[in-house]
Amino acid sequence: MTGTRRTTDRTRNTTRPPAPTLVAVAHGSRDPRALGTVLELLELVRELRPGLDVRLGHIELNEPLLPATLAGIGAGDAVLVPLLLGRGHHVRHDLPRAAAEAGALRTRVAAPLGPHPLLVEALYARLVEAGWRDEDGASRGSAVVLAAAGSRDPDSAADARRTARMLGDRLGGVPVLPAYTSAATPTVPAALRALAARGRHRVAVASYFTAPGRFATTAAAAAPQIAAAPLGAHPAMARLVLHRYDQALADAAPSRGDLARPLLLATA
Repeated sequence: MTGTRRTTDRTRNTTRPPAPTLVAVAHGSRDPRALGTVLELLELVRELRPGLDVRLGHIELNEPLLPATLAGIGAGDAVLVPLLLGRGHHVRHDLPRAAAEAGALRTRVAAPLGPHPLLVEALYARLVEAGWRDEDGASRGSAVVLAAAGSRDPDSAADARRTARMLGDRLGGVPVLPAYTSAATPTVPAALRALAARGRHRVAVASYFTAPGRFATTAAAAAPQIAAAPLGAHPAMARLVLHRYDQALADAAPSRGDLARPLLLATA
């Protein structure tokens, strides 16, 4: 009897605590395709990390909203991984505020998905699916507009510019000009006109959006020829979500007093 008890005690002592819940935070959209796309992406994440508790919360427009998702977890640990592509108001303010209001839940906020080489791989794949050819990179008339949502935060624009440079390198030196559908300039049509004035008439629009929505649709409508689909449920995106999750876990241990700021130190 005593031996059995000791064995049980040793088993309890060596049992690992469950991994923190991964809470993927999407913006939300009135486009009915957006929710389905994000759910497909999270299924890829679960396939890559079986057994990990992966949940979804939205900033607005779709349910479940982030506060409800966090309340549903209750106590324990969670990592909020923004399905957002750069720094901005949502990452700097909305997510830390939601984390700070999560009660007993110990929470980290990971860095946004971009910039990162995995995003560039997904952007490249979507361009190829839309009709971009590697030989286009050798043409003096080719270029790409990287269409992003836009933000008044200057760091968001810096992130988009860095991604544009990385995508240009991936395309063999093709000029890639970041442009925006709101809150920043140049707009996508203005970027297309600027490239045309430089003799760039075979221009593709790369959709720097996680899922379909109003901004992605607006950007695609402006494309003169090739309009790539949003990043969506691409395997590189799923790997990147887990990378950001693991990065956040590797940082300092969470405490409710530290939740007023996201972990934005590592962005590659």
